Amino acid sequence: MEAESGDLTVAVQDYLRAIYTLESSGTRVTTSALAARMGVKPPSATAMTKRLAELGLVERLPYKGVALTETGRRGALEVLRHHRLLERYLADRLGFSIDEVHAEADRLEHALSEELEAKIDAELGFPTHDPHGGPIPDHKLRVRHGRERSLADLDVGEHASISQVPDGDPALLRYLTELGLVPGADVAIVAVAPFAGPITVRTECGEHAISRELAQSIDAPALAAVRRR
Repeated sequence: MEAESGDLTVAVQDYLRAIYTLESSGTRVTTSALAARMGVKPPSATAMTKRLAELGLVERLPYKGVALTETGRRGALEVLRHHRLLERYLADRLGFSIDEVHAEADRLEHALSEELEAKIDAELGFPTHDPHGGPIPDHKLRVRHGRERSLADLDVGEHASISQVPDGDPALLRYLTELGLVPGADVAIVAVAPFAGPITVRTECGEHAISRELAQSIDAPALAAVRRR
């Protein structure tokens, strides 16, 4: 039995978005990974994946976790479109900061009608990205795939423009804002410590050493290579 996207419960929609996010990051959607993403215990995630499979929204793959079906993917993209359009509206029209919009959009996304979604989209000029740099699926649920280069992929002397930052942790987003590591900001790689050590970057707020793990989570396509001196 396949579920229609309009009939999906809030819990089902939340799980579909979580699975889509994990798949998009290249992470295997195992029970443990999904449970961690949802903040629940593994048995709860297992029970929900069984339910999603019954609804025709995921395929359960032995020893590999789950994968969205085409119906499940469309359901995930619909709720993701609602979420990211709301984030953009909250930031652009109501002045919310990037560390505030995610939680607010979580509360509102399931109540957004298709009519209001279309009006918000038009009011904002049909935006392509949310305040964190995440691509917004268009009205046909088409979305850009693939990651840009991360800060960790850049060499010393390279300059880049931040295109996307992680969106789920308000404390992390406040920290990144203090460092000037936000979408649209220019950054230069000053130093890369050996043995997976920290990366030193220069922004308009000064020079800062950040962990390799954090640098890998920040998309930043290189603008130009600067010859090392």
